Amino acid sequence: MLRTLTRLLRGRRDAAQLEFGLTDAAAPKNADELLALLRGLGLSRLRRCRLTHNRNVMVSFGGDELRVHEGYLGAPESVLRAIVTFVEGTTRAERRAAQRVIVSHPIRAARAPARRDRTHPDDVAMAEKLAAWHQRFNVRHFHGRLRHVPIRVSRRMKSRLGHYTASTAGGEPAEIAISRAHVRKHGWEEALHTLLHEMVHQWQDETSHTIDHGATFRAKAREVGIAPYARRVLATRPGRAEGSQTLGRRAARDG
Repeated sequence: MLRTLTRLLRGRRDAAQLEFGLTDAAAPKNADELLALLRGLGLSRLRRCRLTHNRNVMVSFGGDELRVHEGYLGAPESVLRAIVTFVEGTTRAERRAAQRVIVSHPIRAARAPARRDRTHPDDVAMAEKLAAWHQRFNVRHFHGRLRHVPIRVSRRMKSRLGHYTASTAGGEPAEIAISRAHVRKHGWEEALHTLLHEMVHQWQDETSHTIDHGATFRAKAREVGIAPYARRVLATRPGRAEGSQTLGRRAARDG
């Protein structure tokens, strides 16, 4: 099951102010060094590590691979121990406590975030049709309370069907992206199912819930009449391993 915890952007104290971090000499400089350090802190079930720069997902794992945002290379030991607990923890309480520690760490990205793609001119009509359905679904399932968000048709998304991106501290608005390949391959009925799935994530964001696929998502998904799952298998192809976990960064509320 895919879970996403989102990050509270305001009101957090800098973890570096609370404790001394690793020295420059001891701080890992790449994925292999980070993995070795985490294994020394108790990580045992994962054998590979990959650094990412996804601005929404901080920590995730699936199969035997750990994926960690590059901003955690300089994280203090308490945060690294929390990553270990997020992976190895045996109780929900342990993992929730670890999540709070992880998302409290300020990320200073090594690179400027990439600008979002725009809808290709040939796909504008498709995006407009999706936007019209967003308005209909908003009235039908959310009492018209969701904000208007741009709907983008993505030609780059191949494995994902759709994605909701919350607004950023840099001023970029929230948006929903739908895969053009998904629309063309699976048809409008499935594409509209995906749109409604992403609108549930929009509802989570705008009502200050964690953006994830947990109990709140599942309950709302059933309420609006869509499958309450993180992923839908619409075609047989190699996919993400079962038992994966994801820790994201937007709009979390404790408790």
